[in-house]
Amino acid sequence: MNEVYKYNRILLKISGETLKGNLEFGYEEDAVSTVVKRVGKIVDDGVETALVVGAGNVWRGVMGTSGGLEMERVTADYMGMLATVMNALCLRDAFESAGFAAEVMTSVPMSPIAKPYSKDDAVKYLENGKIVIFACGTGSPFFTTDTTASLRALEIGAEVLLKATKVDGIYDKDPRKFPDAVRYSALTYRQALNDNLEIMDSTAFSMCRDNNLPIIVFDFFKEKNIVKVLQGDASIGTVVS
Repeated sequence: MNEVYKYNRILLKISGETLKGNLEFGYEEDAVSTVVKRVGKIVDDGVETALVVGAGNVWRGVMGTSGGLEMERVTADYMGMLATVMNALCLRDAFESAGFAAEVMTSVPMSPIAKPYSKDDAVKYLENGKIVIFACGTGSPFFTTDTTASLRALEIGAEVLLKATKVDGIYDKDPRKFPDAVRYSALTYRQALNDNLEIMDSTAFSMCRDNNLPIIVFDFFKEKNIVKVLQGDASIGTVVS
């Protein structure tokens, strides 16, 4: 293990939009390549890395082209889960093409496409240097991929949950809309919940609070940021603990 890193095992949550780059929806080669390079760097350095990926590049895009199709919530959530599987398979293929071993594990069995989720198997894969990509959410509707990330991070014994975003941390309001928005360098779980900060949903925050799992929200798109976060650079992102 590279001694400069603060964490040995992490869970990284990325949005589906991370994979679409400048496209309206779908997959952009450069965007997927960026994920592979940045995650691959820390894996090469010995960090045991699991991922949860959202579905916004696929599911929201499809909904947008359908003229705003209205759908029963449970059905829509299951369709979103399937979209996360597509994203996970895309990432697995990209990682393997770059020379990294990767496994997709789904909370809803779908052999032979992916392996069914098992905590013990996931930990073994991580210990053997494989990247593990969790898909299909929790397997139940009404739970977000943020909640999935919190749950899986706790189950596999991750030391930190990293939330990859396009902004450099958590703000008191949207910095893209309000120039006077103030960035937090650190927050308590209670502050994040009481102030209704929407960077993650309340269920995800509560799970991390109840189990003392730190969350770091950071700008994934700035080169070397993920390395600096794992090295414990407090100037990168916002720590919720």
